[in-house]
Amino acid sequence: MRYPLWRLSVFVVVMAWPLLWLYQAWIFALGPDPGKVLVDRLGLGALVLLLVTLAMTPLQRLVGWAGWIAVRRQLGLWCFAYVLLHLAAYLVFVLGLDWSQLGVELSKRPYIIVGALGFLGLLALAVTSNRYSQRRLGRAWKKLHRLVYVILGLGLLHMLWIVRADLKEWTVYAVVGALLLLLRVPGIARRIPRLAASKPASSK
Repeated sequence: MRYPLWRLSVFVVVMAWPLLWLYQAWIFALGPDPGKVLVDRLGLGALVLLLVTLAMTPLQRLVGWAGWIAVRRQLGLWCFAYVLLHLAAYLVFVLGLDWSQLGVELSKRPYIIVGALGFLGLLALAVTSNRYSQRRLGRAWKKLHRLVYVILGLGLLHMLWIVRADLKEWTVYAVVGALLLLLRVPGIARRIPRLAASKPASSK
């Protein structure tokens, strides 16, 4: 396995945040409604991880370091894990595991349907993120994993529906997402300068 320390560092850092939030909830440091704070932070964390995952390819093209790509799959799986935790926190702290309330919530808050669609998309990507699925699906694997762009749109729409009273923070994530999608356009991607190649050769 290449870059073991880098992979381990990413694993520890990404895992640490949910543990920290749970600890803060345990010591009553998240305010009067810690459950809702956990739901919000896990959802936002999933969106941030999705953006970071999409940034790995442009970063690799920019600096020429393969370590960015080496952690891309791990980050994508962590994004799915955060969404799972976000969903679990919603079911426990918002619904109180009262499944009869789910239908009411879906009718009153359509953004939950948007979030559910994003979750199903991430589930499909997580299940097929292994090499076996790559070999089995062949060219269809790349087409399937282009769903990530649709999932990003669903995630941003889900967040927009929730924070529509204050769009400043949402605008930052939307602009970053739009920029990352633009960098995926072949004509633009080919124009990304390779910083590593542009460094002057050292004199002997």
